[in-house]
Amino acid sequence: MTEPLLATRGLEYRYPGGIVALHDLDLTIERGRKLAVLGSNGSGKTTLLLHLNGTLRPARGEVLFDGRPAAYDHRAINAWRRRVGLVLQEPDDQLFAATVEQDVSFGPLNLGLSDLAARQRVDEALAALRIAHLASRATHALSFGQKKRAAIAGVLAMRPEILVLDEPTAGLDLHGVTHLLGALQQLHETGTTLVFSTHDVELAYSWADEVALFHDGTVLCQGETTTVLKDREMLQQARLRPPLLLELAQMLCEENGGGERQPLPRSRDALLAVLRRKLASPKDGGDECIDQPIIML
Repeated sequence: MTEPLLATRGLEYRYPGGIVALHDLDLTIERGRKLAVLGSNGSGKTTLLLHLNGTLRPARGEVLFDGRPAAYDHRAINAWRRRVGLVLQEPDDQLFAATVEQDVSFGPLNLGLSDLAARQRVDEALAALRIAHLASRATHALSFGQKKRAAIAGVLAMRPEILVLDEPTAGLDLHGVTHLLGALQQLHETGTTLVFSTHDVELAYSWADEVALFHDGTVLCQGETTTVLKDREMLQQARLRPPLLLELAQMLCEENGGGERQPLPRSRDALLAVLRRKLASPKDGGDECIDQPIIML
């Protein structure tokens, strides 16, 4: 059996004053997947993500790379952060150089790469996030959405195996979310493993391959997205509601005889397609939920 790319086992962390932030936390990150760490605000998601790139060290438990415990010496931490890139929720906490190009080039240059090799990485990262036209723009003059993408580009230029994002869509309008998710989807298709925290059940349902349901400093359960988000009792324990899209899809499929046997629509467009077919053939039933495509929001 192949070991997961990254995992935590029995993780515990306390902030000064004895405040328990994480406890008995198990998480598995498989290569090439999109994993949503889903939980309400204040549940400890950010603290968990800070453990995934070695920023915080657990009081108990361990982080495993390829089945082996991670080390915390200087050399090991540097190697760790080359494999796991962390993007913070607030881009201003991450951007510090005068221009976008200078900020994105900081990481590659500090790896000891030549100017030519660093330039290639910067160009690739800016193109991947669709902000090549902003290369010479002052970072303080960017919009919030542009800052988000510039911060991701800076991490991406390090070519991490795993990209960890803290509430990546927070503060973005629909246009910004669409552009950001489109860019992240392209990264995922090139082989980057994505882990993102969110309290948005609709985003998790439409976009994640797996969900780790998070509450009060621990993972309540982890599994395939639809399986986890159909568990009303577990969602209630995490103080979350089922995604509206999932509830509508279940009602529609059950009404037409599809029941739980067929894949459920995972996007607004896919659900609308089912509705259009139903309205076009109101007497036909039983196959409306078969082979519905997953289309990004």
